[in-house]
Amino acid sequence: MEKIVMKVFVREERGKNACKYIRRDGLVPGVVYKGGKEALSIAVDRKEIWKALHTEAGENVIITLNIEDGEKKTEKTVITHELQFDPIRDKIIHVDFHEITLTDIIRVGVPVSIKGEAVGLAEGGVLNQALWEIEVECKAMDVPEHIEVHIEALNIGDAIHIKDLLNVPDGVKIIDDPEQLVVGVNAPHAEEEVVGEELETEEGVEPEVIKKGKKEEGSEEEKEDGNKEEGA
Repeated sequence: MEKIVMKVFVREERGKNACKYIRRDGLVPGVVYKGGKEALSIAVDRKEIWKALHTEAGENVIITLNIEDGEKKTEKTVITHELQFDPIRDKIIHVDFHEITLTDIIRVGVPVSIKGEAVGLAEGGVLNQALWEIEVECKAMDVPEHIEVHIEALNIGDAIHIKDLLNVPDGVKIIDDPEQLVVGVNAPHAEEEVVGEELETEEGVEPEVIKKGKKEEGSEEEKEDGNKEEGA
């Protein structure tokens, strides 16, 4: 697991207005907490937090915070617990860190990494990845960057479930349901063909209605001609 060192500052001012000023300076407000202890309010450079979260470890990266509180300096080892984003600009606007030790047992979501190409795809099959992240429990220092799922042997109709995973590192326990589908190869969909047939049927019906209408109109004219002849 990759480790990142990041400088942060203790912030005294709290509240929405204070956070707005912090963000204007290119910083992201956040907190560091552990158990029932009082949370520590901090500010971190937006570029630094973005860089830290874009390693291969993603949000599970272990970060060493160098905390500056005036002349006082301390260190804390943390993982990211929660991120808040601006819905319009897609920028991080708040971060929660959870203080840990490297031997703590933690529960995190680990990305699924699909490897290879299923043989069933060459036969027209459709790949269905049902799970993109797997929840695991392990020591903080043992959190894997991802869990590999090899799909080369999958034919149409085959699937891999949690219980079938073989590449789970030692010391890592999967929490998700063993019967949960991870990935499979489905048969080609026939929906488009069915829809096409329905459209053809509907289009076939419509002209018949039109023709029927014309025929009825013609019948009325014939009736009128007939009446005229009778009157004559």
